[in-house]
Amino acid sequence: MIPVTTLAGKKVALFGLGGSGFATARALILGGADVTAWDDNPDSVTKAAAEGMHTADLRTIDWSVQSLFVLSPGVPLTHPKPHWTVDLARAAGVDIVGDVELFVRERRAHAPDCPFVAITGTNGKSTTTALIAHILKSSGRDTQLGGNIGTAVLTLEPPKAGRFYVVECSSYQIDLAPTLNPSAGILLNLTPDHLDRHGTMQHYADIKERLVAGSDVAVIGVDDSHCEVIADRVERAGGKVTRISRRHPLASGIYAEGTKLVEASGGAAQPIADLDGIQTLRGGHNAQNAAAAAAACLAVGVSIDEIRTGLASFPGLKHRMQPVGRRGNVVFVNDSKATNADAAAPALSSYERIYWIAGGLPKAGGISTLTPFFPRIAKAYLIGEAAAEFAATLGESVAYEISGTLERAVEHAAADADRDESGPSAVLLSPACASFDQYKNFEVRGDAFVSHVAALDGITMLIGSATGDK
Repeated sequence: MIPVTTLAGKKVALFGLGGSGFATARALILGGADVTAWDDNPDSVTKAAAEGMHTADLRTIDWSVQSLFVLSPGVPLTHPKPHWTVDLARAAGVDIVGDVELFVRERRAHAPDCPFVAITGTNGKSTTTALIAHILKSSGRDTQLGGNIGTAVLTLEPPKAGRFYVVECSSYQIDLAPTLNPSAGILLNLTPDHLDRHGTMQHYADIKERLVAGSDVAVIGVDDSHCEVIADRVERAGGKVTRISRRHPLASGIYAEGTKLVEASGGAAQPIADLDGIQTLRGGHNAQNAAAAAAACLAVGVSIDEIRTGLASFPGLKHRMQPVGRRGNVVFVNDSKATNADAAAPALSSYERIYWIAGGLPKAGGISTLTPFFPRIAKAYLIGEAAAEFAATLGESVAYEISGTLERAVEHAAADADRDESGPSAVLLSPACASFDQYKNFEVRGDAFVSHVAALDGITMLIGSATGDK
């Protein structure tokens, strides 16, 4: 854990005692802060009090003596309206920050030169974050991975010289980190998302821009108009920018040319890596992720050879286009994280012949947007509440069966793929649905898929256990 020593002896109000909020409270107390914590959930308050934390309704405290207000990122700062604690803090003139801001302050105080890579974007940030951490770890560097990817940043080891930090940042976290200053900051892409919390697309983009604007090196994907404008603006302001593209060559930056990553500089271009044959980095979206990872790693001193080695051995991110098993010419892929049609599109675009397991609790819009990928689907195996709706959309375009359960779908898809003599194929779980009709969450669904695959005769598992761990 990282003790928040920069607030030692100071009074700090904190709201939000979920996973990251609880960790933040512990880190503040460990560093010597006088913390008053609260949550709208009485059970969370009871848990904190049982651990010895000072808890009190923040409506009753003296805000004039608070040095800082720490807000959990899941709590509204601006839209649809500020949380009541935000109004109280602002009325008292107390600055409002989150756990990422506390981390960057500790880094500046104790190890300002330790490399820090921060990643954001609407899509692909978790894969890119995991890939960067893997490249650094595989090259023997002391690497800490956390943030929005699932490990609270203040639970990592404290900053010290030579320790590398790779931190995924959501827009909520960036909004609460006014002095965010990574060694390398990545903005992958921007499409409308979380507008209920940010009000407008422009406000959402402005928040994301802060991460790269404060970076020593800004790595920006320029395949959408918002990011293209941001790259130009950061550069005009004197920032160092590395542009990334998966769609077209660049005069300067790193771009994908087929499966090759090409670095362009000074009028010359040279391949720096080839993703061909790396199953965990299939598809154009992963070419962008890999290009961004390569650019960030170069920025913090990793060699091209180390990057190539790390790319080649990347095990993938659990539940995200994760190859989990193989039998003959058939690969079994866990893409349980694809909980809507847009999220399923990358996997469907990455395999030429697919035995597709889809369904669950349907989202608005169904799978009609996936029609361009239907020619790739040898057969669909439909499960859960969405089965009838998806069958109607597939109609006569794609052969399908209503399997009902995931276990039956895996069994039938594996048998049909085995009989397919047309070449390599994938049995792909990419549900385009939420899991809640049959499973607690997409992780449990993905683990169930892995277990069903592991139970097949003659299967060679590509991961370390039937729960999907590497």
